[in-house]
Amino acid sequence: MSVDWKDNEPVPYAALCKTFETIESTTKRLEIQKHLTSLFTRVVEKNPEDFLTVIYLCLNRVCPEYENHELGVGESLLIKSIAETTGRKPAKVKEELSKWGDLGKVAKDSKTTQPTLFVPKPLTVKVVFDKMKIIAGISGHDSQERKVREIKFLLTACRGKEAKYLIRSLEGKLRIGLAEQTVLTSLAQSIVKDPAQKLSRAKETEESTEASEIVKSAYSEVPSYDIIVPILLKYGVKGLEERCKLKPGIPVKPMLAHPTKSITEVLDRVEGHKFTCEFKYDGERAQVHMLEDGTLKIYSRNLEDSSTKFPDIIERMSQIVKPDTKSFVLDCEVVAWDPEKECLLPFQILSTRKRKDVKEKDIKVIVCLFAFDLLYLNGESFLKKPLEERRQHLINAFQEVDNKFSFVRHMNATNTEEIQTFLDESFKCNCEGLMIKVLDGQESTYEPSKRSRNWLKLKKDYLSGVGDSLDLVVIGAHLGRGKRTNVYGAFLLACYNPEEEKYQTICKIGTGFSDVSLENHFKFLKEHEISAPRNYYDYDKGANPDVWFEPVQVWEVKAADLSISPIYKAAVGMVDHNKGVSLRFPRFIQVREDKKAEDATTCEQVAEMYRSQFNNSENMQL
Repeated sequence: MSVDWKDNEPVPYAALCKTFETIESTTKRLEIQKHLTSLFTRVVEKNPEDFLTVIYLCLNRVCPEYENHELGVGESLLIKSIAETTGRKPAKVKEELSKWGDLGKVAKDSKTTQPTLFVPKPLTVKVVFDKMKIIAGISGHDSQERKVREIKFLLTACRGKEAKYLIRSLEGKLRIGLAEQTVLTSLAQSIVKDPAQKLSRAKETEESTEASEIVKSAYSEVPSYDIIVPILLKYGVKGLEERCKLKPGIPVKPMLAHPTKSITEVLDRVEGHKFTCEFKYDGERAQVHMLEDGTLKIYSRNLEDSSTKFPDIIERMSQIVKPDTKSFVLDCEVVAWDPEKECLLPFQILSTRKRKDVKEKDIKVIVCLFAFDLLYLNGESFLKKPLEERRQHLINAFQEVDNKFSFVRHMNATNTEEIQTFLDESFKCNCEGLMIKVLDGQESTYEPSKRSRNWLKLKKDYLSGVGDSLDLVVIGAHLGRGKRTNVYGAFLLACYNPEEEKYQTICKIGTGFSDVSLENHFKFLKEHEISAPRNYYDYDKGANPDVWFEPVQVWEVKAADLSISPIYKAAVGMVDHNKGVSLRFPRFIQVREDKKAEDATTCEQVAEMYRSQFNNSENMQL
């Protein structure tokens, strides 16, 4: 039964939590979507001023993703807040956490036994959201105590199951199976829904589907609910297409490439099109923005502001930008560079560079910027222009500077021999391989956030074995023995299921590590040990590690192949009804500092990689 409220009244936090509870009780995406759309529709009808706040609380954010304000509060701080609010001892709260693996449930249960002298006013979504923003912004002297004070204020006012979802939100993970794509779909449907309009079911479905695609496309181009929601409320979905456009200062969700295993496969895909081959550099994706006022910003592939990581790039842009270029959005790769030998260095070198607040005088790892696409120039979005035209504008608007800035090396190929020659050349230049892109027609536009088959990547590693490497989250470890005493000896890795917001185990890994790397992993992960597996870990008791970790680090991993497993849970139900997929002979490659846990390889990608082993078995060799 839903929680209701009167028109123009603030939306009760209880109404949101009731929807969370209903969503958590099902794994069916359409049901989740239905419940969320129902809530959104009521908010739009009764108090649209709270709509943006409700959306942010559903996503567990306090601002647009690219503003980098982390909401997560440490486990020890939350335990202290729960203990002080409910009069329990911290040790007892920890004991309950160890039993249930869900601090939200522990908070709810603790509240039921809490003596109450007075009844606080019911929480509203605005009060909760405003307090969360305050907590996220607290830093400096006495910050821990100030955070505890704000959390206790909210906890004291919680009723029923509100404490459960409040604590989960403060941890940074709601874990109710609510994916952002579902939020976007429900957002669109709540705007187009009109009870007074009598439409056939087919027509209603058609309008709803069209609205969802428009909203998702707009969000990929302008990933800011601060901009999208007010436009939707005032002008509707159709108004979004006209008014929500790419502009410098707001990063675009980057277009991604599809892995291929052979040149034959590449030629089959691009048949009938002009196409180009570009060197695939072993670096870090960077989106460079210049606003109309001359402000420069750099964003990573996951939309983090990396401007303070690359002050040297910011400084050099004045040499690179031609006089007529007033504003732009560039898609580039930052690569470690040896200026003496004038050669590329591997990603491992780049990854040693400090991540924030870098001072130019302290820079030891020199970088070169390689530009491969132009998405915006002088007030005009180029996303819908063909790549051939975007490339020409790129060359006209910027100039190469030795050891600092270059256009990606490319060649427009027509046959197998040309691609093979260029591929071999890329390896000699310390590149990973090639990117093959369609140059002309509708299939050559820039598609934000999509892993498109109009962009193909061909790497040395893809020509044999499993193909693409996987980016996996470390969620557990086995204690080392023999030579590995005093460090972790092997690790439990997981892929990510974005629909259910769960980490699914995929393998145990113990190879690819040096003694130094094992020591480093131990030092880092020891700080993130937890007393019990999280309720959002999907694992089999037969694969229990000795210790569990928070999902805080992503590793790049290679393997011989993928196989069906009765123990591991990756892509369970996708390629076999009851079993998951595991990696055979996995080996550690490197830590992916540029990726968050939610950016890990998804279960859908794991399933696709498993199937592609058989689809491409006849094309393994060039």
